[in-house]
Order: sequence, then C-alpha cells, then structure tokens
Amino acid sequence: MADGGPGGGGAVSPVSGKALRGGAARPVRLGPRSVVALGLVSAIGLAFFGWPLLADERSEVVAHAQDAPWLFALLLPLLVGVVVATVADTGMGAKAVAMLGVLAAVGAAMRPLGAGTAGLEPMFFLMVLAGRVLGPGFGFVLGSVTMFASALLTGGVGPWMPFQMLAMGWFAMGAGLLPGSERIRGRAEALLLAAYGAVAAFGYGTVMNLQGWTIIPGMASSISFQPGDPLLDNLVRFFAYVTATSLGWDLGRAILTVALTLTVGPAVLRVLRRATRRASFDAAVRFEAAEPGGRPDGTA
Repeated sequence: MADGGPGGGGAVSPVSGKALRGGAARPVRLGPRSVVALGLVSAIGLAFFGWPLLADERSEVVAHAQDAPWLFALLLPLLVGVVVATVADTGMGAKAVAMLGVLAAVGAAMRPLGAGTAGLEPMFFLMVLAGRVLGPGFGFVLGSVTMFASALLTGGVGPWMPFQMLAMGWFAMGAGLLPGSERIRGRAEALLLAAYGAVAAFGYGTVMNLQGWTIIPGMASSISFQPGDPLLDNLVRFFAYVTATSLGWDLGRAILTVALTLTVGPAVLRVLRRATRRASFDAAVRFEAAEPGGRPDGTA
C-alpha cells in the first residue's frame, strides 16, 4: 500500500479487473500447522501399521492383537479428521471444496469399475494426476475422502477402511511431492507419473497387507506372523506372504495405473490445470496509490 495524496490520507485503489497469479495454482497451500499435522499423523499411522513387528511377545499389545485393529480403526478417522481440518483451515476455500467434491465423486465412482478383478482399480491413476496438479495437501485430503466415499458406495466399511484412507492419502500426497512440477511437461511428465504410480500401487498393497497379515490366524508357519520373533525373520515371512497372496493384485493395479497414465494422463492433466487456472486459487489483489485529489475508490 501507499499513501493516496500529499496529505497522507492513505486512500488506496484496487487494480480493477486484474489479479496477480502464481505460476502454479494450488488450492491448498501447506502452512506450518498443516505440515506438522501431516507429519504427526503419518508417523502415528506408520506405528499403527507396523506395531506388531516391534512388539515383544509378552506385551499386552500382542495379547490383544485381535482387538487392536478395532481400536486403531476408531482412532485413525479422528486423526485423519484433524489433518483435514488443519489443512482446510490454512486456506481451502469454497472453490477448492467444490473441486474436492467433484474429484472425490469421480474417484469413488471409478473404483467399483474394476474392483474384484485382478486388482484393477482405475481410481488410482486419477489420484496420481490430481495430487500432481493440485499439490500434496489437496492430494492427502482427496485420497482420504475418496476412499471413504468409495467404501460407502461399495459397502466396504470395516476396520480396514481407516487404514485405506490413510494409505490412499499418502499415495496422492506423494504425487504432489514429486519434483519438477514447473519444468517437466509432456511425455517426460507422463513417464514420471507412470513410474510413481507403479511403485505406489505396490506400496499401497504392501502396507494394506501389513495391516491384515498380523491378525490372520491359521496360515502356514513359513508365511505367518510370529509375535516376538526378530524383526528380520518376520519381514522375510511377510514378503513371502505378499508374494504368495497379493502380488498378482498389486501387479494388475500397477499395470492399469501405468497404462491409463500414459494414454489418457496427458489429456487429464491439461483438463485439471485448465480448471485450476480458471478457478484462480492463487489470485491475489494488488493495491496502488490513488491519484492526488482523487476519491478513495480511485476515480477522479
């Protein structure tokens, strides 16, 4: 701001019809509180996923291994809700909420199209592209909300749902953290996102397997969880379990994500970026001094 006239009256005038825009519009800017909340909930989430591997055989936690998932299932939505509220409080306006609703609805509708068929889940590629364009904060919120909505739509509500919400939030957030958002475009960007989507598809399946593996009874000793055993021994059994049970599903998810990202991904990226520019999430108002003798609204 600048003083309006010789007398220092302080009259200012907004630039009419113009707004300054940043190079990359992001509907949610991560402030310090959002970063702390995301980091804290991610750390707690990792502990929820991997606690049995570090628990002593005689501990009360292992003794209540069948009850623990239900306790975590009650606690995780509260933690995810804290993150969503914190992220929204730091700048998610009405336009961002509207875009969140549209993308979450599309993602939730896409999930049943391939669910139950060799792990083919087309919603994953949309989470990658949306997280890339709209940023890590929006990506985390979108992934969590989409998984919640799809669980309601498909009847997949259970103690595993909060873990799915957290894992999908990580999946979409990671796409927003990929480097080169301003420089990498075209085929190179599609290849980058396809590679990330493939790795993240396997990562999602792996962490969700870890959530269920420790509480499944009656498996062969070579792949079953053994409370109190050394961490390395249990990890070897876990990866044998993943290979024997879900590798095919994860491979199908990865292949479909790569195929969709490379074929329709560039067009979807353009649509998302155009919608983000038109929404003017980063529009800012600039003030300039009024002419001497002019009225406060800048007119003569």
